[in-house]
Amino acid sequence: MTAEFRVERDSMGELRVPANALWGAQTQRAVNNFPISGLPMPPAFLRALGLVKWAAADANKSLRLLPAPIAKAIQGVALEIASGKHLDHFPIDVFQTGSGTSSNMNANEVISKLASKALGKPVHANDHVNMCQSSNDVIPSTIHVSAALEITGKLLPALEHLQKTIDKKAKSVAGIVKTGRTHLMDAMPVRLDQELGGWSAQILSNILRLKGSLPRLTGLTQGGTAVGTGINAHPQFSAKFCAALAKRTGVGFHPLDNFFEAMSSQDTAVEVSGQLKTTAVSLMKIANDLRWMNSGPLAGLGEIALPALQPGSSIMPGKVNPVIPEAVAMVAAQVIGNDATITIAGQSGNFQLNVMLPVVALNLLQSIEILASAARVLADSAIAGFTVNKARLDEALERNPILVTALNSVIGYDKGAAIAKQAYKEGRAIREVASEETDLGDAKLKKLLDPLELTKGGIKGEAGGGGG
Repeated sequence: MTAEFRVERDSMGELRVPANALWGAQTQRAVNNFPISGLPMPPAFLRALGLVKWAAADANKSLRLLPAPIAKAIQGVALEIASGKHLDHFPIDVFQTGSGTSSNMNANEVISKLASKALGKPVHANDHVNMCQSSNDVIPSTIHVSAALEITGKLLPALEHLQKTIDKKAKSVAGIVKTGRTHLMDAMPVRLDQELGGWSAQILSNILRLKGSLPRLTGLTQGGTAVGTGINAHPQFSAKFCAALAKRTGVGFHPLDNFFEAMSSQDTAVEVSGQLKTTAVSLMKIANDLRWMNSGPLAGLGEIALPALQPGSSIMPGKVNPVIPEAVAMVAAQVIGNDATITIAGQSGNFQLNVMLPVVALNLLQSIEILASAARVLADSAIAGFTVNKARLDEALERNPILVTALNSVIGYDKGAAIAKQAYKEGRAIREVASEETDLGDAKLKKLLDPLELTKGGIKGEAGGGGG
């Protein structure tokens, strides 16, 4: 047993810790206390926690509170954690103490152990690694840092890639007209590039919403320490901490004007989660449009054919399913559920501290990660490669009685309704029936019912009925 465990001590006494573990007694107590999900804190959170500890040591060194050799040893280990090393020594379950104190001490203990070894003398987990800090400002700051880095480094580039892919596809199908649908029923015609342009505008709006949240997300409460008053922290600590972190990451982190807000609430995380939910809703809409357009290919709409990526059935040979849009829709459902969790967690700010911080981190970072991946997969494996069944589109357009709407100003609504019903009943083209039931003549009807002409409008600068 002596080879498998060592004895560590903290303020509550002695505790056995695995011999090869880099953590200490407080981490081990949390491991023992929370055998709940088996889910550790997200890697993106832990990497950001390493950056927070690096910047704290940098600030303390510049303020001459921490001797340079100790600061250097702490910073070296902290950067290793930030690069993804030692993450298997962060075993604490997400469902732990609501402040995340256990995870903060986990970092302090791991850094202390490795920094002491590198320096050749003790580096204290609390007095040195945690100097000018409290779990109550470290964990909220780490949530902000990790989310800001993941959004700027992964999600925004992925959404921009998706938008560019949609725009490129829209150009390739410009001028192709299809039957529009409202209530899933035949409506007036639209161009395929207009339909895709709507998707592109949705994604752009989500990009702008997320960018609009960044000034609040990059505001950090580090320096507020226990309750927001900054007890045991140098007055200049927060400013120097944020400056160091901003320089290292290239992201504009800055001290918040009011530490009490960000420690007692998670309103910014709730806001950002709301923007992620909106992005998820947009992706689900696009994914479902693709599924409907691809449906069939014989008994459905059959307007497009998505790339065939894998067999679709274990029993029906030759069946191919829209697997990418389905996966993206599931991602969207997960993100919407994560937002509900974050909303509830955001309500758990009791007096000076929110006490659901770890679950906020888990859900916020998962939403960012899977949205970024889903956006790229949707772009590259579905939108970029789908083909258009123009013959099917033209056939549906020719038989669409709703085209009679274009004659409203000439023959009136009631006459148009009668012509549409007759065309439906007899399965004939609207122009053929209108030619018999009006005196407009074939030439004028051809001009009035030209599907391409009927699609003009709807975009700023494009003239046409109902357009901007």
